[in-house]
Amino acid sequence: MTPEPTSFLYPFIDAEENDVATLLVDLASSARSKLATSAALRVASLDGHAGELVSAGEAMARRFELGARMFTFGNGGSATDAEATAELFRDADSGQPVAALSLVDDPAAITALANDVGFDLVFSRQIIAHARPGDIAIGFSTSGDSVNVLRALEEATRRRLLTIGFCGYDGGAMASSDCVEHCFVVRSDSVHRIQETQAALMFELWSVVQRSLRERNPS
Repeated sequence: MTPEPTSFLYPFIDAEENDVATLLVDLASSARSKLATSAALRVASLDGHAGELVSAGEAMARRFELGARMFTFGNGGSATDAEATAELFRDADSGQPVAALSLVDDPAAITALANDVGFDLVFSRQIIAHARPGDIAIGFSTSGDSVNVLRALEEATRRRLLTIGFCGYDGGAMASSDCVEHCFVVRSDSVHRIQETQAALMFELWSVVQRSLRERNPS
């Protein structure tokens, strides 16, 4: 029998499992373990990047105050992170909204660029089209090695944008790139845990930006 597609998530589930009670206990135990691992990773990452979060957030706030726009981008699950980040900064329920655009939002632009110049350039060409010196670029890559994300950050650096990267594992090429001014590495080999923790880091970064904007422009 062909293994079920979820077997990599729950290897203890056998296709012939008949003991429902045991299965439910195993599922609950797995869920608790994943929750504990995720919580510990979030705490460790927030603590480990505390200073960098403040530095990056304050730098972003200074630029937003001068009219900067923020561009976010990534592939796959990281594309959804890019969309969520742009929405958080642009349409927040509380705090000061700022100009933010996800470069994965326009399928016409992405497919045209992928077809005409290659997928490696789908984000960097949009940076060329939209960005101005003083803007902000945030790239997401779980591996840290996504070529199109790295190319966009390189182009952003050439155009004097503030560059921020979010990655996992050991950081890959992103962590060692001179084109990433603030890099947040989530030290895990689980894509799920990495992205959960990146969301927590991003919310803290947004909080720092909002606090800094309030301090710079008290009402």
